[in-house]
Amino acid sequence: MNAAVSACAPSSTSWDSIDWIAVQRHVRGLQARIVKAVQDGRYNKAKALQWLLTHSFSGKALAVKRVSENKGKNTAGVDKVTWNTPKAKTGAMMSLKRRGYTPLPLRRVLIPKKNGKMRPLGIPTMKCRAMQALHLLALEPIAETTADRNSYGFRPQRSTADAAAQCFGVLSRKVSAEWVLEGDIQGCFDNISHDWMIANLPMDKVILRKWLKAGYVYQSKLFPSLSGTPQGGIISPVLANMTLDGLETMLAKRFPNAKWTGKKLQLVRYADDFIITGYSKEWLENEVRPAVVEFLAQRGLVLSQEKTKITHIGNGFDFLGWNVRKYNGKLLIKPSKANISAHLDKLRALINANKATRQATLIGLLNPILRGWANYHSHVVAKKVFNQVDNAVWEMLWRWAVRRHPRKTLRWVKDRYFKVQGARRWVFS
Repeated sequence: MNAAVSACAPSSTSWDSIDWIAVQRHVRGLQARIVKAVQDGRYNKAKALQWLLTHSFSGKALAVKRVSENKGKNTAGVDKVTWNTPKAKTGAMMSLKRRGYTPLPLRRVLIPKKNGKMRPLGIPTMKCRAMQALHLLALEPIAETTADRNSYGFRPQRSTADAAAQCFGVLSRKVSAEWVLEGDIQGCFDNISHDWMIANLPMDKVILRKWLKAGYVYQSKLFPSLSGTPQGGIISPVLANMTLDGLETMLAKRFPNAKWTGKKLQLVRYADDFIITGYSKEWLENEVRPAVVEFLAQRGLVLSQEKTKITHIGNGFDFLGWNVRKYNGKLLIKPSKANISAHLDKLRALINANKATRQATLIGLLNPILRGWANYHSHVVAKKVFNQVDNAVWEMLWRWAVRRHPRKTLRWVKDRYFKVQGARRWVFS
């Protein structure tokens, strides 16, 4: 800690001379003290430690390092500024001050969703991203300490695979619940109440209010932000998670004996998607769902009417790209049809867009997508699906290869593009 502090005098600091091991040790030590203070109920102490962390050299250095070295480092905000040199990073680190800080509006872009609609994405400036990363270092320890036990989205050391494992745990036994409430919050990030977040989230209220009220620029016009936390901000997922944390506790208080009286109440949540299990459709519809609606209404949120439904486990339901269903009493988790279709559509579009490219280039484009999708589904029941996708991809590549040589024989095309590797005779290589 002393090394990190002593090496940080503004007059002598250079980016390349920072001792990152000491910096990380200092930040982790403060975060551990924040967690201990929250666990002991000493919230004023935790607040003081948060202030210390957000004003420390180590916190500022890590914040700038994160935003200047991640995938979005070359994506500028409305000011068109990026930090690509050590000098710029050093200057940015020294500029992260609470006094006089005024965030610039977000640069809004629209990205397509699976259902054909557009999702608004807000891109902050580099300085705003760094300020968010700095305050995230102080907020995340509290978020992890107070989070719902079965919340898995946007949390360190947790993933969709953990959510799938929990689904299997609560639904696989013979005595498990047979009815599932599939919950989806309508426009969660865009509709969270600003007043609720400012009143309830344990962070610097002045900075939080400035972020929430910064507005956004779209097609060269400035628009106010009246609700929600923008998708695209580094701290936004944690703010949204903390807004929804407490749902599991609320259900436990509202139905204190549900687990022991045969009602089989369980919650699994990933970000704004969640499932709640129960012993009957009527109980989920008439008692559990109104309780959830009331909980969300306090935060300015509502359930999506088209995506929220109650399903029998024998019919199955889709969750995080998988289909969870019982077949003759045995629970199987498989890739969902919608996920498979979206994956094949993506591959088809990529291959069609590279009809004239070199084979090696096409392989380089396809391999990360294929490998990533296979790894995502590797822990579920996916053998038949993998075979189906393998056949579909082979057909796409065969058509791609045949089209390039209309005057050649099929045997020539096969020998040119498909090789033999061990027992495999059709390796696109």
